[in-house]
Formats: sequence, C-alpha cells, structure tokens
Amino acid sequence: MYQTLVRKEVMSILEKEVSSFLEKFLTPIEKIWQPSDYLPDPSSENFKYDLEEIQTFAREMPYDLFVTLIGDCITEEALPSYESWLMGVEGINQEEKVGWANWVRSWTGEENRHGDLLNKYLYLCGRVNMREVEITTQYLISDGFDLGTSMDPYRNFVYTSFQETATNISHRRVGTLAKQSGNGKLAKMCGVIAADEARHAKAYKHFVAKILELDPSEMILAFEDMMRKKIVMPAHLMRQSGQKAGELWGHFSDAAQRCMVYTGQDYINIMKDLLDEWKIEHIKGLTEKAEKAQEYLMKLPARLQKITDRVSTPDLQFQFSWVKS
Repeated sequence: MYQTLVRKEVMSILEKEVSSFLEKFLTPIEKIWQPSDYLPDPSSENFKYDLEEIQTFAREMPYDLFVTLIGDCITEEALPSYESWLMGVEGINQEEKVGWANWVRSWTGEENRHGDLLNKYLYLCGRVNMREVEITTQYLISDGFDLGTSMDPYRNFVYTSFQETATNISHRRVGTLAKQSGNGKLAKMCGVIAADEARHAKAYKHFVAKILELDPSEMILAFEDMMRKKIVMPAHLMRQSGQKAGELWGHFSDAAQRCMVYTGQDYINIMKDLLDEWKIEHIKGLTEKAEKAQEYLMKLPARLQKITDRVSTPDLQFQFSWVKS
C-alpha cells in the first residue's frame, strides 16, 4: 500500500510536466506525416507505375525479411489497443482530458499511423494473403497480453523504454535492407516509422530517468523485476489460423533473427544502453535491497551474452499463411 501511494505521488509530480513532454517528444497532428504521404495516389496518372514498382520489389524481397515486415505490421496494428491497458496504470486517470491521459492518447494516435501505413503497403504489394494477416491481427488483439508489468507505472515505463527501442531497431533494419535492394519507397516508410519509435523511446527513457531522481530504490527494483522476467514483445501471443495463442511467435522470431532484423544480441545491447542511459551503476543512496538489484542489473548483460553465444537459430523456414504461394 505504501509503495502504491508513493508511486501515485511520483506520477502526480511528473504529471505537472506532461504538457512539456508532449511538446518535446510528440509532433502536432497538423505537422506530422500521414500514411498517404508515402503511398501511391490512386488518382494520379502515375498510380499504375507506382503500383507495379511496389509489387515488383515485394516479389523480390527475401522470404524471412518479407515475413518480418508483415509481423511488424501486425504488431503495429494491434498496438493502439494497448491504450486500454495503459489507461489503467496507477497514476493515470482516463477520465481526465489532460495530464497522463492526454499523453497516452496522443502517443497512441502517433503509433496508430504505423500499422495504417504498413497495412496499406502490404495490401498493394500483391504478395500477401490479407485475410490471414487480418485473422492474426484480430487474434492478437482478442487474445490480450501479459507484459509482466501489472498496473505499475515504473514497470510499464521500463517496458515501453525497451519495446520502443526494439521496434526502432526492427523498422530501421527492414528499411536499410530494403534500400540496399533498391526499394526506396519501402525504405522511406520504415525510416519514418523508425524515427517515430526513436522519439517515443527517448520519451519513456526520460520518464524513468525522472523517477530515478524521485524514487531511485523502487525504480531500480522495478527495473530488476522486469529484467528477471525478461521483456516479452507485445506480439508474443501471435498465432495464425488453426493455431493456439503464441504458437507463431517463435517462428516469427526465428525469421527476424535469420535476416538479422532483430536478434538476441540486440536484446543485450538494448539492456546495456538502458543501464548507461539511466546511469544505474552510479546511483547512490539506495536501500540494501535496491543495491542488490543494482548489482544484479550490472552483471546481467554478461550473463545474457554467455547464453546468447550458445544459442543457434533454426535454418528451416516456416511457411506462414500470410504469404501467397
């Protein structure tokens, strides 16, 4: 009960700065890009040519890379549903039109554009069984998720710091690989999405840094708890037709690993970056329990490295129902 009261007090203190957070980390709706800015205009004389270009490059994309792009789209399409989760976090009053509730809604609005853009691209590319993609997306939303954060704002901010950084890496790498093959249109799409994710990651890391100033011991304990549980991606319950919840996630992760879009090494690198960003090693005045958590966190990357070095990724490609044969 005491911890809950302290967390609510900390969130109340930070809520006074939310308007500055909105200005610093989000972009006004009238100024930010929209999906139509990067998609072919159906009313244009060049639409047929643009469509043919999209479909030609889509056919040429390596299977694992193409599957990773589709999975990224599905993840992004389901993400706006997570607003309902965040609105229930301690210290956020969804009935308010300002403060933290305004942040969650505005952040969700920016995120919603990502799935919208990628979905339209996949629809136009002609290589995707859109009905199967839509089934996976609906399952992902209806199955829900358990991120291990409960309704604790500290744990949720650790999670979003990690997850937004991971999605930045994934979109950026897909864009880079697309550019290398001459697919400039897809490269730009992934690039602008990655830039959004980088801004969002910066925001959530800033929130954690502010909490570390106000309640360092409890923030470090929350960080430790999340890393002991391991950060699971929002799409960890992904499935396709005829499967149980979560059956598809391992195959998707393997595909992303094989094409080097998102790997176990990236997980470790994100962990190291967060430790550096938040200066975890140098925080003083902690409780005895928090000091032990601090020690655990600083040793964790090396432990994870030993495990990752021993893990091999299956070479066999899984046949996703998303891709037209």
